[in-house]
Amino acid sequence: MSACRTLLLLLVAGALLACQSGPGRDLPVHADEFDIGYVAKSDVDTVAELNIRQSLGYLKQLARKLYVRNPGQPQRGHYTTHETAMHALFGVRRLKYHPGLQGRRASAAISMAFDESYPGDRVAAFIEGMRTMLLDGYGGKSSFYLSDRLDPQRLYYLARNFEIAFWKLEHDRDPQGNLYLLSNSLEGSGDLSFERLAGKLIALQDHMAQVIADSSNRQIKNVIQSVASAVFFPI
Repeated sequence: MSACRTLLLLLVAGALLACQSGPGRDLPVHADEFDIGYVAKSDVDTVAELNIRQSLGYLKQLARKLYVRNPGQPQRGHYTTHETAMHALFGVRRLKYHPGLQGRRASAAISMAFDESYPGDRVAAFIEGMRTMLLDGYGGKSSFYLSDRLDPQRLYYLARNFEIAFWKLEHDRDPQGNLYLLSNSLEGSGDLSFERLAGKLIALQDHMAQVIADSSNRQIKNVIQSVASAVFFPI
């Protein structure tokens, strides 16, 4: 492993761990229980797993913020409160695909959030699309071992797709000129720090793409395009 790659891995892992909530000042620090699976993991595998876990945590925060700004969306999905809608998206017994989307996922689900004819919960469509797109970027897995091979180009496209999705969140409007989903605003209540979450989600995927590229000696093909006119990359 080169010194450059080792430093990059340490920086990414440190950033991920720093973002997670630490124990209280007076609580003892406990190491994770030993898992025999760690024997078959590389350092890149471990960082990838941390990346996915942290990204899902950011998406959960994003969903909660969007429901605060768009309180009528749970009812469109036939849920009484945003807590029940959140459980459908992130609960331990959640279905493989969100029931309101009728099998749509990734970019197709995100597009439904900004479709005038869509009658369902637009927050759920956006978040479920982002969640399944994230998993697609990592080959449909959340655990990795020495035999697994991640594609840095796919992860790079994932970061660009997230940029497009957040641009649509802030700009796409219905025929009457109203935003389909409210996010950043000087008005309203709740935690409105959407840009910070967007930046974290995009940066994590870009960092991971570079880690994989460096570890596999593969080149990432950069693209230059206008986010406003871009379509989602297939991943």
